[in-house]
Amino acid sequence: MNTAGQFTTDPTARRVLISPSIIAADYCRIGEEIEAVEKAGADWLHLDVMDGHFVPNLTIGPGFIKAVRAKTNLFLDTHLMISNPIEYLKLYADAGSDMLVVHVETIDNPKTVIQHIHDLGVKAGLVLNPETPFSLDPGIFAELDLFLVMSVHPGFYGQKFMPEVLPKVEKARKIIDEGGYHTRLQIDGGIAPDTAPRAIAAGADVLVAGSAVFKADNYATAITALRG
Repeated sequence: MNTAGQFTTDPTARRVLISPSIIAADYCRIGEEIEAVEKAGADWLHLDVMDGHFVPNLTIGPGFIKAVRAKTNLFLDTHLMISNPIEYLKLYADAGSDMLVVHVETIDNPKTVIQHIHDLGVKAGLVLNPETPFSLDPGIFAELDLFLVMSVHPGFYGQKFMPEVLPKVEKARKIIDEGGYHTRLQIDGGIAPDTAPRAIAAGADVLVAGSAVFKADNYATAITALRG
């Protein structure tokens, strides 16, 4: 099921997108949870894959993503917090991911990895941890579908937003705008109604939110509040 058309590339047609992180959902009711956030106005679903090695937690695998794919037409934004991601890209693409996002800390040649992901027929993203300096060649944004700045240390949801990463968001926004690139700019970690405006002001146009959506009493109200 290919939903990549939901990935808007026209900068003039963009709005802030909300990608609820399924890590905060009730896994015993995962089908209902997916249906509920879709009806509530979610644009994407964010799927956190953790291997217990690159980050200190274990979460989901390709089989889970395949099950999610069968439940929804939402764009599946798969964040690979794993060591040696290039070995697993095909598995996660074949499972139904619309985009694979890998950490620059885990790869040697970002351009090669981006091309590999595109060759699998899905969109490609890169992500920086909070402590990782922004040292990417600006020209790589010409090939990049999404750039993600982590605003918490990856591994667990519910952490406090780290405003010190916002200069990286601002730098990426400047590169994207000045280069006329179609790259979406995402932020993930501690996103809530009080922090979302700061992320948006810095230039983020895709917000990942776990607790702020799945722990809310009303998912539609929560998503509207995040979008501002």
